[in-house]
Amino acid sequence: MTILAGDIGGTNTRLALFESNGGTLDPILVPRGFANESATFPSGNYPNLEAIVSKFRSIHSQPITHACFGIAGPVKHGRCQATNLPWVVDAQVLATSLDLATVGLINDLEANALGIAVLQPTDFVTLNSGEPDADGNAALISAGTGLGEAGLYWDGRAYRSIASEGGHADFAPRDELEIDLLRYLMAQFGRVSWERVLSGSGLYNIYKFLRDTGRGTEPDWLSAEIQHQNPPSVITQAALARESILCELTLDLFISIYGAEAGNLALTMKATGGVFIGGGIAPKIIEQINGSTTFMDAFTAKGRMASLLKAMPVRVILNDKTALLGAAVAASNRSHSVF
Repeated sequence: MTILAGDIGGTNTRLALFESNGGTLDPILVPRGFANESATFPSGNYPNLEAIVSKFRSIHSQPITHACFGIAGPVKHGRCQATNLPWVVDAQVLATSLDLATVGLINDLEANALGIAVLQPTDFVTLNSGEPDADGNAALISAGTGLGEAGLYWDGRAYRSIASEGGHADFAPRDELEIDLLRYLMAQFGRVSWERVLSGSGLYNIYKFLRDTGRGTEPDWLSAEIQHQNPPSVITQAALARESILCELTLDLFISIYGAEAGNLALTMKATGGVFIGGGIAPKIIEQINGSTTFMDAFTAKGRMASLLKAMPVRVILNDKTALLGAAVAASNRSHSVF
C-alpha cells in the first residue's frame, strides 16, 4: 500500500509518501533535492492544494493506492474552507486528480492526534508526569499559524481522534490584565476567540497590547525588525535572548494563556489519559515552557478541579511531521470515517 499523505497548514503544506506494511509506516524518500522524507511548500504561494499536489507528483510520480490530507479548517462532507487560506479543498476533486476512487480529508488536529500513536519517546518533552499508568480520554492543543484542538477517546483497542474547532471558542480572561487585553482586541475584532491570542498572530496581538497600553517600551531597533521581518519570530527571539523586557513579558503572558486554555481543554475532555501540546510554536520555546512553572501553574489553576489536572500527564510534541504521520495512519485504515 503506497500512501500520499499531506499536512495542510496556513503557512506551509507538507507532502510525503509512505509504504504501509503490516501496520507500520515506512517513509519513501522524495528524490531530486527534497530534504528528509517530506516536501514543504509555502501554502500562500499557490492558488489551491491541487497545484501543490500536481507539482509534487510531477517530481515523484510513483503510483499510489491511497491518499489522505489533514487540513487546518472544519471538514464537512469531504470539503473544507481553509481557515487561514483562501482555499476550498474538495476530496472528490483531489481523488479525480490523483486517479483514486476516494481521498481522505480530515482536520489537521485530527491528523495530529492520529499521529501521536506512532511517535517515539524521544519525540516528546514531559512537562508533567502525572499519575503512573494514566488512562482515559486524552487531548491535543496546537498553537501555530492558528490554534487547533482535538480530543482522543479509547475504544478498547486504540485511541480514536475527535475533531473540533475549539480554537475559535470565546477567549475567557482570568484577571484584570487579560480583561484589558480582551477589551483591546474587541476594539479591533469585535468578537475575540482563543486563536486571537494563542497563535503566531496572537503573540503579536499580545505584544501590541502591552506596548500600546504602556506596559512596556519598544526600542527603535525592535520596531525596525518587526517592521521588516516576521513579527512573532522577532518577538520570540528577542524574548529568548533577553534583549527586550517587553518581548519577555509578551512571551510570559502567551505561555500563561497557553497553559490556561490547555487546562480548559483538559477539563472539557476529562483528559485523564494525558494532554499533548502540538503545533509549531511550543517546540521553538520549549526551554522557556519547561524552564519555568508558568505553563503548568496556569494549566492546574482550576479551583476545585486542580487535583484532577495535576494528575494528568502533559507532554510537548517535538516531531513536526506528526500530522503527516497521522494522515498516513488514516489512509492506511480503510475503516476510518473519512472514507
